[in-house]
Amino acid sequence: MKKLMAKFLNEVWYKDHFVGTWIMPFSFIFTDVAKFRRWLYKKGFKPVEKLPVPVIIVGNITLGGTGKTPLVIYLVKKLKAAGFKPGVISRGYGGQSEHWPVTVGADSDAALIGDEPLLIAQQAGCPVAVGPIRADSGRLLLENEDIDVIISDDGLQHYALHRDIEIIVIDGVRRFGNNFCLPSGPLREPQERTQEVDFVICNGGEPEENEILMQLEGSYAINMQTQERKALNEFSNINCHAMAGIGNPQRFFDSLEKQGVACITHSFPDHYAYTEKDIQFKAAEVILMTEKDAVKCRALASQLHWYVPVQATLVEGFTEKLITLLRAK
Repeated sequence: MKKLMAKFLNEVWYKDHFVGTWIMPFSFIFTDVAKFRRWLYKKGFKPVEKLPVPVIIVGNITLGGTGKTPLVIYLVKKLKAAGFKPGVISRGYGGQSEHWPVTVGADSDAALIGDEPLLIAQQAGCPVAVGPIRADSGRLLLENEDIDVIISDDGLQHYALHRDIEIIVIDGVRRFGNNFCLPSGPLREPQERTQEVDFVICNGGEPEENEILMQLEGSYAINMQTQERKALNEFSNINCHAMAGIGNPQRFFDSLEKQGVACITHSFPDHYAYTEKDIQFKAAEVILMTEKDAVKCRALASQLHWYVPVQATLVEGFTEKLITLLRAK
């Protein structure tokens, strides 16, 4: 049912389905509520907590993934190279922990703390904490770790936390869909919100004026049992299946096709909780998945399963601008 709903919403939001227009009045209500809610925080009617270190928000205004997590990992590595001591906070979407906030280690259980925080902890090598109240997660890091800047993975609409720098990531191919707010479109806030942030990062596609291009690059796969590495082009002439449970699975499938890997594809909803049956495909010789999916599937995987790690690359000059702005805070 969840897979069918995700497919239906994708049709409505990104392919001009008539249903989006039919339910437009509900979007008007959502837009007004979102604007009013933000106004309450700006005017001090709802409390905003400021942490003692600068906070960088990496978020989006569309529902679903746009590539925030690879950017967070990129930022952590760049800030560390510049002498900063970053920590990361996240909602931990889908996590089933009984207590919040909690810290995340490289060996944490994705089912308890969420797939994206675990991937960040494994790849970025920095302190990570998750919980629904991001200020609480930030305080947990500050009490237990030596950090001087906090990056929030998502949380653009979490206005209860003061932010010093805002970064919006957009899907450069799908962009803002039909430009409607929920429920008739994918927007959490009106599109003009992008004009109020410090940086707009365009993940793939063609960036528009004042947008910064980000590319996600992955050229090899790693076997989930043996850790063997192979170039993606080595999978070009076999019966290959590809699976993805991310915000835009087609982005992953397209990236494989660009590498010459033709696959039978299987899309799952973002943050999907896999079972062993979900990741077995008849007659498959190789099954490729994203690294985000891999952190949830390790115990289920066979030697047929490989994941494709990606690294974010951004145009020259972005990191320097970000660090200059951060040092001024």
